[in-house]
Amino acid sequence: MKIPTRIAFPFLFFIILSKSNFLAKAQNTTISVNVGVILDFDTWTGKMGLSCINMALADFYASNSYYKTRLLLSSRDSKSDVVEAAAAAVDLIKNVEVQAIIGPESSMQAKFIINLGEKAQVPIVAFSATSPSLTSLQRPYFFQAAQNSSSQVKAISAIVQAYGWREVVPIYTDNEYGQGMIPFLIDALQEVDARVPYRSVIPPLASKDQIGEELYKLMTMQTRVFIMHMPIDLGSRLFTKAKEIGMMSEGYVWIMTSGMTNSIRSIESSVRDSMQGVLGLKTYVPKTIELENFTLRWKTKFHQDNPNILDVELNVKGLWAYDAASALARAVEKVRTTNFGFEYTAGSSNLTDLATMGVSLNGPKLLEALLDTRFTGLAGEFSLQNGQLQSSTFQIINVNGNGERGVAFWTPKNGLIRELNSTNTSAYSTSRRNLGPIIWPGDSSSIPKGWEIPTNGKKLRVGVPVKDGFFEFVKVEHDASTNTTKVTGYIIDIFKAVMEALPYNVDYELIPFAKPNDESAGTYNDMVYQVYLGNFDALAADTVILANRSKYIDFTLPYTESGVTMVVPIKDNDRRNAWVFLKPLTWDLWITSGVFFVFIGFVVWVLEHRINEEFRGPPSHEIGTSLWYSFSIMVFAQKEALVSNLARFVVIIWVFVVLILTQSYTASLTSLLTVQQLQPTVTDVNQLIKNGEYVGYQEGTYVLEILEEMNFDLAKLRTYKSTEECDELLSKGSANGGIAAAFDDIHFMKVLLLQYCSKYTMIRSIYKNDGLGFVFPKGSPFLSDVSWAILNVTEGEKMKEIEKAWFGDQSNCSSSNTQVSSSSLSLESFWGLFLIAGIASLSALIISFSMFLYKERRKIWINFDSKNSIWRRICHALRIFDIKDLSSHTFRNKSLKDSGDIDNVQGIGTRDASTNTCCSTSPISCLVHTEPKFTFSEDSGTPSREYFIPNPHDQTSLSVEDNEQIGHPNPFQGVQEPKK
Repeated sequence: MKIPTRIAFPFLFFIILSKSNFLAKAQNTTISVNVGVILDFDTWTGKMGLSCINMALADFYASNSYYKTRLLLSSRDSKSDVVEAAAAAVDLIKNVEVQAIIGPESSMQAKFIINLGEKAQVPIVAFSATSPSLTSLQRPYFFQAAQNSSSQVKAISAIVQAYGWREVVPIYTDNEYGQGMIPFLIDALQEVDARVPYRSVIPPLASKDQIGEELYKLMTMQTRVFIMHMPIDLGSRLFTKAKEIGMMSEGYVWIMTSGMTNSIRSIESSVRDSMQGVLGLKTYVPKTIELENFTLRWKTKFHQDNPNILDVELNVKGLWAYDAASALARAVEKVRTTNFGFEYTAGSSNLTDLATMGVSLNGPKLLEALLDTRFTGLAGEFSLQNGQLQSSTFQIINVNGNGERGVAFWTPKNGLIRELNSTNTSAYSTSRRNLGPIIWPGDSSSIPKGWEIPTNGKKLRVGVPVKDGFFEFVKVEHDASTNTTKVTGYIIDIFKAVMEALPYNVDYELIPFAKPNDESAGTYNDMVYQVYLGNFDALAADTVILANRSKYIDFTLPYTESGVTMVVPIKDNDRRNAWVFLKPLTWDLWITSGVFFVFIGFVVWVLEHRINEEFRGPPSHEIGTSLWYSFSIMVFAQKEALVSNLARFVVIIWVFVVLILTQSYTASLTSLLTVQQLQPTVTDVNQLIKNGEYVGYQEGTYVLEILEEMNFDLAKLRTYKSTEECDELLSKGSANGGIAAAFDDIHFMKVLLLQYCSKYTMIRSIYKNDGLGFVFPKGSPFLSDVSWAILNVTEGEKMKEIEKAWFGDQSNCSSSNTQVSSSSLSLESFWGLFLIAGIASLSALIISFSMFLYKERRKIWINFDSKNSIWRRICHALRIFDIKDLSSHTFRNKSLKDSGDIDNVQGIGTRDASTNTCCSTSPISCLVHTEPKFTFSEDSGTPSREYFIPNPHDQTSLSVEDNEQIGHPNPFQGVQEPKK
């Protein structure tokens, strides 16, 4: 249906009018919430911050017009004074009844105001107070809506580590802002092995002369890496003075913290000229369209409000102020209450009466709302976890020309990175390759090494030991007439060569560690401790690298080997000893050889006894033959022929063993009789302790601690100071007021052996260490360069020249000192041979015995009375073993030979007839060709082994069972036995 025009227009007008009335009523229903602002109106941060806060609220309510709350700002000027800021806070809380306070500007002002806010339960939101000491107060009503200064210490230490600087000097202002970050910075530097040898503290209101005096002090030090943490006004004056006195030249490194770098664009151009080459950490703010639009609007608005201020630059503090105001507006809206009042107690109404301040009724709710507020602000993600803005990315900039140039970024997760969008960000990095090119102070592209020898400073104080002996290493000579000291020696020449090898010149002074009377002032540990105390800058000494010493000082790389060794006298063995022929072999080897000679003789007898006539006969003959055969093998004089293959196998093995034994014995005996035999008097340290012998060590060295650990009796220790004293003590011996052994470092003992190489010998090293090194203080910048120079010197010809100059040709003495003879031959060297011979012999015995039992099984097991005991069975077996084995080919050949001789006399036909007749008429007569048998009776003695023709009427000479055993029929079967 079509509405008439005259009706539509009035209806539309009514709708518009109704909406306007509704909006007017909604605007009239908004709740004003008082919020205080405390800033320094005369500072750039104060002016910029107040401007950004006003724009933040205007922008916020313009886009959120339906919100029922509106923040009503009440601003107070703190006039850069802590008391004024505190008075302003009391006024705002007590008289204005503000629900929150934005500010104050400085950390010093915030420290007191935090307590006021805690008492009144009024949140304090600071956007420019960045000291970490504020968050350590654990005040829940304080919100640090700015980046904490301590969040950048990891980035600073990453830069220091990337360039390998070992010493850093922080320069900071002497107030809450400067002091709060320093403990965190030092901890971070220590994690990357960087020392802080000095802290430069500048008063907040320091004059130009005071700043110059402190900078001149820094110039006299070696460190050239400075970290500056101070406000922009004080920092500008310091850089100007540093440029004036020459501390912005080549070799210096300056690193600014974010407090000054974030405002670097607002620094005057004359000051920036003094900052050329400086590195700085700047809070990274992502570039967005909203940020660009706001920056343009802010500049326009600021110029309208401050037409006399030109060249303004918005920095991150202004963005933090903008975000803080926006966050507070959001939080107030979340509280959703209409009663923003205070609760008071009865008391005075005095303006500064702190005891009568009220308590905000909505403070706890506003506190929770601020903690829950999260959004993306102009400066990035805004989130107040534990009341603190979370750490973000830092950009590392290099001041160059009229501006700054970004060289890298640092993030808590990835460390140093070249680009934020880099894909290779898997691990935390401190690599120098991730940093772009840097123009250092003095317009230099060379990376500063971080330290220099100050031209107007004092010389390097190098301590040297004072010794009463071993002057080859260090010798200190004092000329009383000229009052000069001359220091020479092997160690001094090495130190000089190393210092000359450095790529720069170092002025040093050798200072003896001595008392006024020119005596040594203490031990080596005492001298090392002087470096720790700062009395020496280095030590040029034969200092042993030990773990307990490295707790206090640093060692260079070792320039020579070291280790504790034992030196003892040597004695010449008397070669005219009548029993010298026994010395080539030890007693265990002599006994083992003798036992095996007897054993092999026994084995050969067992294997040959039944089948070889030469190993048969009376017991004395058999024993003599067996031993003779075994021992005669040594000179290969055996004449007995072996028949058994098993015996031949055993003898072959034994001949091999005897050949090796005799050759080794001959060689050792020849050495004993022809070469001078020098033997150490002692070879075992434990034997010295057990016998209670006196031992010696060099006075003042760490060897005493080693001997104590080895459980030497302190009463048995004697000291010496020189090689002459050591020689005297060793010559006397332990029983005559001397010592039995001397313990000292290898390099000292080598000097002793060079002078007395024919009298003493070095046994072995009893303690190993890392060698001798030069000493420097912890974190000394010289350490790496000197270690590099040591490698160059020790690897070249210079080291050989120094050694030859002080110790001469060491080859002659070293060859004469290697005359200590080897020990006698022991069983350990030959037990393998004896094992082989033993296994071969036992194997032959087992095989032979098994064959014997199998062959004679009928005689031993079957035809023997089972009722007899095991012992009788064994005796029976041994008796059978003692009988010739006529079935052996040896005796068969002999039998055939004997038969051939009879045939030559009687004729073959006659012998055959006789044999047949005899065997047919009297089978017993055939026994003459069989093996003899034993007669067993209860009282019989040793059976006879003679061959005989048995008498058939003699029943004691052969039993029926014997006849049957040899395979003949019983001739008396069926015949009655004659009566006796």
